Amino acid sequence: MDIGDMRRDFESEGLDREGLEDDPVRQFQHWFEDARRAELLEPNAMSLATTGRDGMPNLRTVLLKYFDPNGFVFYTNYSSRKAHELEENPQAALLFPWIGLNRQVRIQGRVEKVSKAESLRYFASRPRGSQIGAWVSEQSKAITSRGLLEQKVAEMKRKFSAGDVPLPSFWGGYRVRPERVEFWQGRPSRLHDRFEYVRDGDGWTIQRLQP
Repeated sequence: MDIGDMRRDFESEGLDREGLEDDPVRQFQHWFEDARRAELLEPNAMSLATTGRDGMPNLRTVLLKYFDPNGFVFYTNYSSRKAHELEENPQAALLFPWIGLNRQVRIQGRVEKVSKAESLRYFASRPRGSQIGAWVSEQSKAITSRGLLEQKVAEMKRKFSAGDVPLPSFWGGYRVRPERVEFWQGRPSRLHDRFEYVRDGDGWTIQRLQP
């Protein structure tokens, strides 16, 4: 099979400036709700791109857990590879690939840790198994077998059997504060609609980009 022959035309309603919100987070909320209503698989799954001091880009999929006018929040181990890269270069890019709607959203911005109170609030809402997992995994570190991981799970279950699982000191959230946001709507013949928001002081400038 020749993958060069794999293609489909994007039959979608157009995107124009008059139909866009003046604020990209409000526009994102509309599209996010569309993705939920369409029952897309994991609509909050996003690709997270980071770059450390060595300049080598790194990419992985994480889950968006919260967003508001201040930014887009995800959670991770603060000793993970992504965390080390964000410490060296506190900037990141996000991609939401809502292929089922012929849409994608790209976000670039600076990154900061959320408060401990925010991390604790979210951690307390997680299933107990996920809370235990946060304590068990030294994320991104090598391990010789899955058996060792399962042994650590058993140890943590015994350790915290008497009460709530506390928030690990090495686990918490990051917020990506948007500086540039692009909304992409697929159109026929690859003549896609693209609109880019760029932060301008307390507001945003909006421009149409060529496909």
